[in-house]
Amino acid sequence: MIMVRMEKFAVLLLIALAAVPSLDGQIKALPVAPGALIATVSPQPGNWTEPSVAVNPLRPNQVVVVFQFTAQASYSDDGGLSWHLAEAVSPPQFRMSGDVSTVFDNKGNVVLGFIAFDKLGTFNYWGHGATRNGIFIKRSLDGGHTWEPDLRAVSAQPSAPNVPFEDKPYFVADTSKSPYAGNLYVGWTRWTLTDSRMMFSRSTDDGVSWSDPMEISPVRGLPRDDNGALEGFDGAVAPDGTLYAVWALNDHIVFTSSRDGGKTFSSPTDIVATAPTMFAVEGMDRANGFPQIAADARNGSIYVTWSDYRHGDLDVFCIVSANRGRTWSSPVRVNDDPLHNGADQFFQWLAVDPVSGAVNVAFYDRRQDPQNRTQIVVLARSVDAGKTFANYAWTTTPFNPEGAFMGDYIGLAAWGNRVYGAWAVKPGAEAKTIVQAGVADFEQAH
Repeated sequence: MIMVRMEKFAVLLLIALAAVPSLDGQIKALPVAPGALIATVSPQPGNWTEPSVAVNPLRPNQVVVVFQFTAQASYSDDGGLSWHLAEAVSPPQFRMSGDVSTVFDNKGNVVLGFIAFDKLGTFNYWGHGATRNGIFIKRSLDGGHTWEPDLRAVSAQPSAPNVPFEDKPYFVADTSKSPYAGNLYVGWTRWTLTDSRMMFSRSTDDGVSWSDPMEISPVRGLPRDDNGALEGFDGAVAPDGTLYAVWALNDHIVFTSSRDGGKTFSSPTDIVATAPTMFAVEGMDRANGFPQIAADARNGSIYVTWSDYRHGDLDVFCIVSANRGRTWSSPVRVNDDPLHNGADQFFQWLAVDPVSGAVNVAFYDRRQDPQNRTQIVVLARSVDAGKTFANYAWTTTPFNPEGAFMGDYIGLAAWGNRVYGAWAVKPGAEAKTIVQAGVADFEQAH
């Protein structure tokens, strides 16, 4: 068992961030997120990426971070002041497990979802030459301390010629008071030799069993993982139990909803035109801007974030719907650095605080490097329903990701004006990464 204390980081992070020169030579200070704490929650540097973080709605001091490769988990029982690395998490039945996400259900149990496989297919063409693979879950009934040994299958593909490959699942829990409270949902991309498909499954028995996978998009995408595919599923549950979902297709974000607990879905619609959301940046072959969606637990407003390069460099954007997705606001730029300054912001993740309604967005940010190579983690926060965002430095030591695999996303969660994030960092010259967990406390700033 590994425990990481965070108090020693607080002193460093509460020191005001030094002013940094912008590209036009002007000096601009980015304030440090209030109460910022940072800790490493992964083992020694390795290939640790793609974290997800969740807060227990029944015990908000209980927080879990999961990450890959292979699937791992760390937990905190004191609101992120200390972290423990859990044991016996990754499934021994498979050679690899990853693409993790985690949620707490309405009983306070943790669900860890992931893909597992023995061999990938051809580079960016996963359906070709892949072995047995699938989407699975494990559960923890004690806040992440221990994990059930049972591996429960959402969709399992046996080894066979030209086997489909299940990829990028993201799990959602209904913790509302609706008739569908307790339901678990997951959407993902299924790769075949000829196309990509948006798949969906649900569980009504705490993840013990799952419905047969179904396609929720009548449109299929291209069969490669480098553009033109259906990718980036994310979902959110409204106070009345409506499930909303988004994903990326070419230069649009697609939106759909289910009002019957995931049995059926509305016809998907394009809600916003984007520049392509798959791209590369200096030092990273993948810096995707797949969308996220979140619903305000107080009034049902829906938020969607993504990143694209409509302004040349990469920016993060947010749109809002106050009428259940019928109409949407114009995109608001979340990062507040000067427009067209050549600095990239990407790998955003979204969390709407279910207690306060504050909109939180975390992302990698390169504004302080005139060469656009090194990055920190920035937390943006809106308290006016997504109209404006204040930006804060969540980390203060820039790192250069060149040579390391950084994954496809970072993670974010919020509760009671306390925000929890998780992200990968390359701490040194070696092409190895660690996963850090961050805490920001806006309650103490009031």
